[in-house]
Amino acid sequence: MTFKSHTTRAWKTYTAVAIVALCLIAWRLHTPAAAADKKPIQPIAVDTASAHRAEVPIYLQGLGTVQAFYTVTVTARVDGELQRVAFTEGQAVHKGDLLAQIDPRPNQAAYEQAVATKVKDESLLKNAKLDFERYTQLQPQDLASKQTVDTQRALVEQIAAQLKVDQAVIDNARTQLDYTRIVSPIDGRTGIRLIDPGNIVHAAATTGIVVVTQMQPISVVFTLPEEELAAVQRALASGPVKVATVAREGGAVLDEGTLSLIDNQIDQTTGSVRLKATFDNAHNTLWPGQYVDARVLARTERDALTIPDGAVQLGPAGPFTYVVKRDSTVEVRPLHVAESANGLTIITAGLAPGERVVTSNQYRLQPGSHVHDSATASSDEAASARAAPAAPAAVAPTAVVPTTGAAGRHAAS
Repeated sequence: MTFKSHTTRAWKTYTAVAIVALCLIAWRLHTPAAAADKKPIQPIAVDTASAHRAEVPIYLQGLGTVQAFYTVTVTARVDGELQRVAFTEGQAVHKGDLLAQIDPRPNQAAYEQAVATKVKDESLLKNAKLDFERYTQLQPQDLASKQTVDTQRALVEQIAAQLKVDQAVIDNARTQLDYTRIVSPIDGRTGIRLIDPGNIVHAAATTGIVVVTQMQPISVVFTLPEEELAAVQRALASGPVKVATVAREGGAVLDEGTLSLIDNQIDQTTGSVRLKATFDNAHNTLWPGQYVDARVLARTERDALTIPDGAVQLGPAGPFTYVVKRDSTVEVRPLHVAESANGLTIITAGLAPGERVVTSNQYRLQPGSHVHDSATASSDEAASARAAPAAPAAVAPTAVVPTTGAAGRHAAS
């Protein structure tokens, strides 16, 4: 046998073995066991929401500062020793409440002296009037000269004028005496005491005794970009504009009030306009000097088509969303977006009411991906668990106690 015939026979053998192997592989792939080994594609769990129509309030938001309506530094208006402080730091006071007392004795003495001076001058006036009447009766009989009568008339008028001066002195002394009682000029809350009892206070001093701040009502001054001025003016033209103050941390609404005014000029350095809103502050949630976010209700969009903010994605061609079709696959849908407020985005084109959109796990999706609603799946699993029959309770074996004798046989029977 030559080498060439041996090589040809080996080649034929190898070819036959390869054909048999390929046939076995093909048969294996088409058997039920191979089909069972293939894992079906699992749908992606997502959260979905339906596009629906709703009323959406449109807010304009700016940074603001809480300011008291009135802030008064209470100072002494007369000199003297501060005898006592009648308030507690941080106390709520009303207009006319006593805050402090200055030693009233010097002013009391001045007042009594002025009253006594007036009583003396009243007596002088009474006597001068009597003399004037006598001289007037004697003048026709030439028993009193005309000069004497005129002089007496002038004296009466002079003393009468002096009585007016005395009354003015009394009024001034009474006022100075009242100033020794320092009372609150407004309703508000006291701050930290600035001076202690026993110190000498002066009317010329500017330090003060305490600062009283009005808390109810209270105002908030905030800014908005000048581009939003027209929207605020349109809202004011329609009636009172609601303003809500929101905590900068947590987003909790602190209080609600109304817009009071728009400043008469725009700040050219920042391109913003200042606005002022008034709040009742019934629960003292707003504090002077506090930084808050002010939200102005510019308008309310009625019957607007909305979807959750989480359903809107931003791509190279603009906003889009994943829409779930009837066969549980998704498609990419370009959107025309108007505004967003309270977690909802207003859609002007691209969706129809009732269509379902994906709100989570968008990074795992592509056009044609199979999805299922995770909330629906969880509810189905819970329903299945409730519907499953309970396992039968195990029956405890009955213990048989052997008995002997007649008594035992009688018990068994």
